[in-house]
Amino acid sequence: MDKKTTSRDGTALAYQVTGQGPTVILVSGAMSTGGTMAPLAHRLADRCTAVVYDRRGRGASGDTAPYSVAREVEDLAALIGAVGGDAALFGVSSGGALVLEAAASGLPVRRVAVYEVPYADFLQDGAEREATYKEALTEALADGRRGDAVELFLRLTGLGEEMIQGARQSPMWAGMEAVAPSLAHDDTVMGDGLLPREQLAAISVPVLAVAGGASPGWMREASREISRAAPEGSYRELAGQTHMVDPQVLAPLLEKFFDNAQGA
Repeated sequence: MDKKTTSRDGTALAYQVTGQGPTVILVSGAMSTGGTMAPLAHRLADRCTAVVYDRRGRGASGDTAPYSVAREVEDLAALIGAVGGDAALFGVSSGGALVLEAAASGLPVRRVAVYEVPYADFLQDGAEREATYKEALTEALADGRRGDAVELFLRLTGLGEEMIQGARQSPMWAGMEAVAPSLAHDDTVMGDGLLPREQLAAISVPVLAVAGGASPGWMREASREISRAAPEGSYRELAGQTHMVDPQVLAPLLEKFFDNAQGA
């Protein structure tokens, strides 16, 4: 990240800009930094000005207590101001929930796209699962058990125990523990884990909800429901893709959608 701006509460935000065309800010999900979005930004750069950033509490960005979702919306407002005062937004997973929150709040955004926001309405016992995770995560982080917090999140995503223990022994584990406190941020962004229909109904710009054709049915249905709840919503499915979507497959769809933002 080679640029810095400052959010309303004084938090320093690190970001990077690449490409040319309509400006799109890419928002990462849990356990991710702006670098996670860099391959997609690179793929979009021929037709979009792609902005990646480290969300507060991650990477080269700062953090300021106490956390609230409103502060992360203010972070996006600061970034929009820093890159010219006008942008579209794309968010993946829980980053998509943040993007939808920002759009509903009235930030100056032209268009919004999200990929597989994991609202649990269509997952059996989804609400109970979210509540159990929230309680255990809060306890682990309060006790300073960052590794346990990472394990909780990996289990929530469906990763098997053998793979989790393998991850604990890998060189990447230290980095995962470093950003573990930000799991509480994403948990707060997701709220009760259910689709926020009133919030979505308040979004006044086009919303594109995307899911992978090889992802679980509940996740695809959540994406469809986002498109139904947003006044100008649409849904697209990418054949063969999972939650770990291939930027080469996703980018052409986003380019077409955001190209239309210039005249919107």
